[in-house]
Amino acid sequence: MAEIAFKQSHSLAQSLALAGEVVGRVLNGSSLNAALAEVRTRALPGPLVAAAQDLSYGALRAYGLVDAALDRLLDKPVADATLRGLLLAALCELMARPEAAHAIVHQAVEGATRIGRARAKGLVNAVLRNYQRRAVALTSEIDSTDTGSFRHPQWWIDLVRSAYPANWRDILQAGNEHPPMTLRVNRRRSTVEAYLGKLRDAGIAARHLGAEAVRLEVPRGVESLPGFARGEVSVQDAGAQWAARLLDVAPGMRVLDACAAPGGKTAHVLERVDCELVAADIDCARTDRIAQNLARLGLSGRVVVADCREPERCFGAQRFDRILLDAPCSASGVVRRHPDSKWLRRREDIAAFARTQASMLDALWRALAPGGKLLYSTCSVFPAENVEQVAAFLERRPDAAAAPEAPGRPLGQIVPDADSDGFFYALLEKRP
Repeated sequence: MAEIAFKQSHSLAQSLALAGEVVGRVLNGSSLNAALAEVRTRALPGPLVAAAQDLSYGALRAYGLVDAALDRLLDKPVADATLRGLLLAALCELMARPEAAHAIVHQAVEGATRIGRARAKGLVNAVLRNYQRRAVALTSEIDSTDTGSFRHPQWWIDLVRSAYPANWRDILQAGNEHPPMTLRVNRRRSTVEAYLGKLRDAGIAARHLGAEAVRLEVPRGVESLPGFARGEVSVQDAGAQWAARLLDVAPGMRVLDACAAPGGKTAHVLERVDCELVAADIDCARTDRIAQNLARLGLSGRVVVADCREPERCFGAQRFDRILLDAPCSASGVVRRHPDSKWLRRREDIAAFARTQASMLDALWRALAPGGKLLYSTCSVFPAENVEQVAAFLERRPDAAAAPEAPGRPLGQIVPDADSDGFFYALLEKRP
């Protein structure tokens, strides 16, 4: 795909054009992260990339609505993914800002030229003008469907509704919201109280969520955070910060973070306690990120490239007192951060993740010392990856016991809400 050329000062047309390319790549099977990463390799103005990113996220969060609307507005499908991406981004912007309809339509038509689709200018204009005429009736019609109303695929809606009959609507709605930006204060370099003071001095509104978690009222770039470069804080969701606390590590213990990249949970463990920690990941590029994060925070641990399904080959006869298995999963609990995943995933993927998770649990159990504890974690809300996974493991492992939930220890399912993404935690103890 040919890259789009931009001027140094960008217009909405340029932002829509770039968003069209990004969304188009997602429609062709790329992840949103990968599509945006490719864009960031170009010499483009930062504000342009940021604006295109916002448009891309918006279109994918509202995809269940805007895709259905686009299909109803077209006489025949648009096979060109970049053009379709431009139309989706423009429709989303039009729905969000109807008062600016004239400018949005004009800029979207110009955007078609900027992506090299000048012949489609008439189509873009016709589709958006048609939406303006039919907006109320069209939106009402689509909102009457599950996928239109909840902006999730039907199979996803069905799984959540079945698992959470009392609050399934809230969980789905949370998946469409902008995620919170939460920091983790590095207790080796600061305190929560001291860091909140620095934020106040910098005019940054924030509040304490408990332990080392501080939520910003308005997200911002890390470069503007006081002390970030010096390792005083990291960005980490409040729900993810439970992992280091639940793992129950004591000084001097041997600890394995089995799927550690990019290193947030690894760093949090080391910030809290001095221990012999091995951070492993199967992806060598991702292990580099672990090392970089530890260096920024002034922490040290052993970082290795390893497949945790083969602990004997990777770690020999070594046994660990604590193991953190943050298992690969559907990421259904963090979908608001990765809105593309709703549409790239398929229902059968859940069973595939569950098989991988089971194999990892069985393998890592062999590397756990008698009397040790393994914390099983996912960022999923689907029972097949969580409660059902743990129940099946306990059924086949008579030497395993699950620690119960206790006050201040939220084992089990954490559903996404305004302050936290969705996570699942099970602390498994190996009988001596």
